[in-house]
Amino acid sequence: MEITAGPYTPIVRSEDWIIVSGQVGHLDGVLVEGGLEPQLRQLFANLKRLLASEDATIRNVLKTTVFLTDINDYDQMNEIYIDEFAGHSPARSAVAVAALPLSAIIEIEAWAKI
Repeated sequence: MEITAGPYTPIVRSEDWIIVSGQVGHLDGVLVEGGLEPQLRQLFANLKRLLASEDATIRNVLKTTVFLTDINDYDQMNEIYIDEFAGHSPARSAVAVAALPLSAIIEIEAWAKI
């Protein structure tokens, strides 16, 4: 189930580029509970599913932007992020924000190239 919090498309492909709009840790339209790790793991599951819909994988990701509502979650986010990317290290920006859609505590957007 795709959920959006505004007038945008979750994934767009232009030739060999894939742009994935910011993803949060929702399952069937409901934000998962339990804090950063469950939300981030679900976020990655959503990201991987969207990439697969365009015949891409996490290894095709070249750039991400991470949005955190609490910069103190940065170290824990890094541990999970490294695990999910499994040795692949795309370019990345990480910023703290006041709030995110659906009251998420983390959001990640990604650019990938086929």
